[in-house]
Amino acid sequence: MALYLFKRINVNLLLFNVCVHGRFHCVIYLQVFNAKTAELLSHHQVEIQQRFPKEGWVEQDPKEILKSVHECVERTCEKLQQLNIDITNIKAIGVSNQRETTVVWDKTTGEPLYNAIVWLDLRTQSTVERLLKRIPGKNKSFFKFRTGLPLSTYFSAVKLRWLLDNVEEIRQAVDDGRAMFGTIDSWLIWSLTGGKNGGVHCTDVTNASRTMLFNIHSLEWDPELYSVSDVLSFQCLGDQSAALVGQMCFQDGQAKNTYGTGCFLLCNTGQKSVFSQHGLLTTIAYKLGRDKPVCYALEGSVAIAGAVVRWLRDNLGIVKTAQEVEKLAAEAGTSYGCYFVPAFSGLYAPYWEPSARGIICGLTQFTNKKHIAFAALEAVCFQTREILDAMNKDCGIPLNQLQVDGGMTNNKVLMQLQSDILCIPVVKPSMPETTALGAAMAAGAAEGVGIWSLNPGDLTAVTCERFEPQINPEESEFRYARWKKAVMKSMGWETSEAPSNGDTSIFCSLPLGFFIMSSMIMLIGAKYVSG
Repeated sequence: MALYLFKRINVNLLLFNVCVHGRFHCVIYLQVFNAKTAELLSHHQVEIQQRFPKEGWVEQDPKEILKSVHECVERTCEKLQQLNIDITNIKAIGVSNQRETTVVWDKTTGEPLYNAIVWLDLRTQSTVERLLKRIPGKNKSFFKFRTGLPLSTYFSAVKLRWLLDNVEEIRQAVDDGRAMFGTIDSWLIWSLTGGKNGGVHCTDVTNASRTMLFNIHSLEWDPELYSVSDVLSFQCLGDQSAALVGQMCFQDGQAKNTYGTGCFLLCNTGQKSVFSQHGLLTTIAYKLGRDKPVCYALEGSVAIAGAVVRWLRDNLGIVKTAQEVEKLAAEAGTSYGCYFVPAFSGLYAPYWEPSARGIICGLTQFTNKKHIAFAALEAVCFQTREILDAMNKDCGIPLNQLQVDGGMTNNKVLMQLQSDILCIPVVKPSMPETTALGAAMAAGAAEGVGIWSLNPGDLTAVTCERFEPQINPEESEFRYARWKKAVMKSMGWETSEAPSNGDTSIFCSLPLGFFIMSSMIMLIGAKYVSG
């Protein structure tokens, strides 16, 4: 989002980019780019705490996020001054963020009313199950042709319903008209543009499309799901959309896979919204200007990728650093028949099965931590294979290579395994954090800024590292089939049947479908971005 927090000037060299999203650690980072060459000039990052108050719950402190952003700004400006770069050259700020992570705060005090509920949190499973009973045929895809999304714990609407049902302070704030709702981008932008003293409450279409309240065709809050007023012109991108832009996937059929806490494979389908028959999401890829067309993407979302490395480190203690996992896996060279399904938050695409739980199977007395490390990395690759297979079926034209980015791509063992499992080349850019680059590109190309061209012929070429398959397809297929067998065994472990206390779901059943309850409508105020 192009936020003019700095003086508008004529020197158009720099873009200031604030990105918030989870990787192996939950990190707030800020990067400064040269708008002409895409060169990374300076950066700073701060690790923040991720909280797990109960099994399946994942939270972050919104105030800690905001404080870390301020620290990143201060430290980065100091570094720029040390490089003799005038910080008044900064013209625009791009923001990318976790898309579904949900925050509610008090507009009169500026204080969060509860911790942010993170995208992979599972506390809403019982809400989803109750909703499913109300839907004709218990169809998880009931909302899909309006929102592009299946009914899942993943998206913001059910998180918001949980907050309304369980946090008295939020219910009272809603009754008093003091409550504001948003994803992390909304919280940051509101806070950075004045907060309780006139802060801008807004979001963009990529983030709005992940709430399960937004019509991805009309580009409006769905009248049966939500209500909203006014439109602002800003430039902001959800993290995966930003990565798609940063990878320069502007043509139909171009795709990228981001390896962070989770794993997200997006394929640009252009101005046509393609609905998957194989368990993928339809989402808004980007809209880069008020008068620019909206472009869509098919997305395969995997909940646990880099998080499995953190789990090996923090929960099992078999390594002290994430880098050790690569070393152990390289020493093993095989899982020795061990298969790891890291369904810690259920299974996302292509299954959308919240009852699944993580399993490690195929163990023998010979199995050791090296084999488990290898199986953990291989699990990331198998999950990617599943969503790539689904994408190839939906698109009809198989990808002949996979563009990758994200923190995990520094792991060469993982990248080689990914190529082996997919049986196609894997191509990694020299700078793996293309999410930040994409947000900067969008901000620089925004109306009224115009210092970064997004025309393909004007874009700076990116140097890449290429990984080619090194095993035969038969071996890849055998290992993949064994993985699929393990996935089937992971399902059906958990249910969250709970008695209904009246109408506790987010939507009420009506002949025309579902709409948000009256208490939710009082949260109106978030404006979405058209470009």
